[in-house]
Amino acid sequence: MTLKDVKEMAKQFDIKVGKMKKDEIIRSIQRAEGNFDCFGTAIAGDCNQNECAWRADCLNC
Repeated sequence: MTLKDVKEMAKQFDIKVGKMKKDEIIRSIQRAEGNFDCFGTAIAGDCNQNECAWRADCLNC
């Protein structure tokens, strides 16, 4: 997902992105959705959040 796409999604949650980086925006969206704010923190590609909408992007960062 592009940064532009992520920013558009953030608007839906009324998140002010300012100068936030993509991973910070995604974590804010995760919190707003009521999920773990763990984007980009998987150690050695090990993630137990199989239903996460961000999983593919996360494991590629």
